[in-house]
Amino acid sequence: MLYYLFTWIEEHTHIPGSGLFQYISFRTAMAVIVSLVVTTGYGSRLIRILRARQVGETIRDLGLEGEKQKQGTPTMGGLIIIAGIMLPTLLFAKLENIYVILMLVTTVWMGTIGFVDDYIKVFRKNKEGLAGRFKIVGQVGLGAIIACTMHFHPDIVVREKVANPTPNSEVQVQVQEDTGRKFYTRGVKSTKTNIPFYKNNEFDYAKVLSIFNLNGPTVTFIVFLVFVVFIVTAVSNGANITDGIDGLATGTSATIGGTLAILAYVSGNVIFSDYLNIMYIPNSGELVIFAGAFVGACTGFLWYNSYPAQVFMGDTGSLTIGGIIAAFAVLIRKELLIPILCGVFLIELVSVILQVSYFKYTKRKYGEGRRIFKMSPLHHHYQKKGYHEAKIVTRFWIVGVILAILTIVTLKVR
Repeated sequence: MLYYLFTWIEEHTHIPGSGLFQYISFRTAMAVIVSLVVTTGYGSRLIRILRARQVGETIRDLGLEGEKQKQGTPTMGGLIIIAGIMLPTLLFAKLENIYVILMLVTTVWMGTIGFVDDYIKVFRKNKEGLAGRFKIVGQVGLGAIIACTMHFHPDIVVREKVANPTPNSEVQVQVQEDTGRKFYTRGVKSTKTNIPFYKNNEFDYAKVLSIFNLNGPTVTFIVFLVFVVFIVTAVSNGANITDGIDGLATGTSATIGGTLAILAYVSGNVIFSDYLNIMYIPNSGELVIFAGAFVGACTGFLWYNSYPAQVFMGDTGSLTIGGIIAAFAVLIRKELLIPILCGVFLIELVSVILQVSYFKYTKRKYGEGRRIFKMSPLHHHYQKKGYHEAKIVTRFWIVGVILAILTIVTLKVR
């Protein structure tokens, strides 16, 4: 909203400084600041409200150190994160931008699912919360919305270089600032995405089933839809599982958000995308403002969520965070980097799958269930081994930072 106000002021009054809102970097910085102010300034007020309404976490007895002290800690703190994301985005982003619209829809959509789940747990006193099938339906629905919009919306294109443009072709002349070299690009609908460690750094969904002689736009769309739904479901559940000890999911997500901001910036900038030889995605640079708000919200929430936590995000926050990360990566066509970037979420999710699967297998075969880990998810395994949760969180953060650096490095490693 402020973007449009200051654009009008610049055009009609020429007040010094009003032109700053034209720059993505400035608006991103403002989004981070406002998000931090909202989450840290108003987070304490929300915590008091949650305490007054006795919106406390019910802790299961897992035999973990310090577990009982967390009983009654306010939950549903994800509302702080959602507010810290939505307000700066509405203030500083271009609201007609389809990428921004999709991220706002994702935030509200996943936030609603998480809120309903927490509401059932807290106010209906049902520890199971929202039935798993309804969560899956919500995640699949969001994935379908994103996939359909990306596939059919006319504004979602990539620009490909045109070697010998014809007079009638819809091309744009672009100039590389550092060299002055001119080249021509044309906006096209594309089913390609970036893939790490590959020669041309691109993967085409249209070729997935080509070995079975299955081709065509319908097949391509179905393949893309399945990929997107799987990614949204996996990452949102991974974030949800990771949110098991104070500050783990929040700090890890802030690192992931900062990395996604860098990836969105280079993908939406014609010069950097050309230098890195990755797809140039017009208008996707606007997502950097959203990413700034996301990083600010996670960092601000960490003020209250770090050990010992004064508030938990609940599914309201964890499902929202996971959905945002998945949707963001898909929109900037970096979803195949998720196994690296979200490696902490991945190992947490895989640890649960392995533990449950192995337990069921050994129980069926030997009559007694056996375990791979002392407890899953993985962070509880280390708690059982006697590590303090603050040390576990710090080390997981370090792993997350290393994975984030590796993700950025993959842009040039082929």
